[in-house]
Amino acid sequence: MNGKKILLIEDEVKLARFIELELKYEGYDITVCHDGREGMTAINQGDFDMILLDLMLPGLTGIEICRRVRKFSRVPIIMLTAKDEVMDKVAGLDSGADDYLTKPFAIEELLARMRVAFKHCGGGEIKKSILQVQDLTIDVEKRVVKVGDNLVELTKKEYDLLLYLVQNKDIVLTREQILNQVWGYSYIGETNVVDVYIRYLRAKIDETYQKKYIHTIRGVGYYVKDE
Repeated sequence: MNGKKILLIEDEVKLARFIELELKYEGYDITVCHDGREGMTAINQGDFDMILLDLMLPGLTGIEICRRVRKFSRVPIIMLTAKDEVMDKVAGLDSGADDYLTKPFAIEELLARMRVAFKHCGGGEIKKSILQVQDLTIDVEKRVVKVGDNLVELTKKEYDLLLYLVQNKDIVLTREQILNQVWGYSYIGETNVVDVYIRYLRAKIDETYQKKYIHTIRGVGYYVKDE
């Protein structure tokens, strides 16, 4: 029994009940809400390891909930929706969702997607308020990055990239993994964007403080590690 706490926000009562029973059978501790505002209240009051979030909800949409959550947390979010249009998927991912599952779906697929999301976030380690690599720290709740006592000013994308690297420290992440997680599965733009932002981070951190935090495995990708 894994005991991970899951919040399901789904207004289709029968579907919500089905998912609830299946996840309970798998050992998850699940809370169910059928309204967007009710779901947001649960998020603010609870401590969840993952959110399963319908796109179209009464009270507050899934997109808006996702945007609000991403202002203070990187808890894994999987969108569940009947919509299958590309722009809907892009909107969901751009708002901060980690994955997107179109209804109807098999429960086995949902469980697989959940396992992948947990693996990517370090099995819940994402919820630690302070992450650290050497003397670099990230206060996840405040979105504050420091090297020693020195504050490091980062753009949103620079912060998201650094956070993803630190959450997966000692694990080599490919450019594709980074692109998918930080920019979204449907990103359309310069293919070297990851390398560009790695250079930005190195200029602000490695070069400024004369210490190597971000490492390259040539032809594979990037990682951070404790020396």
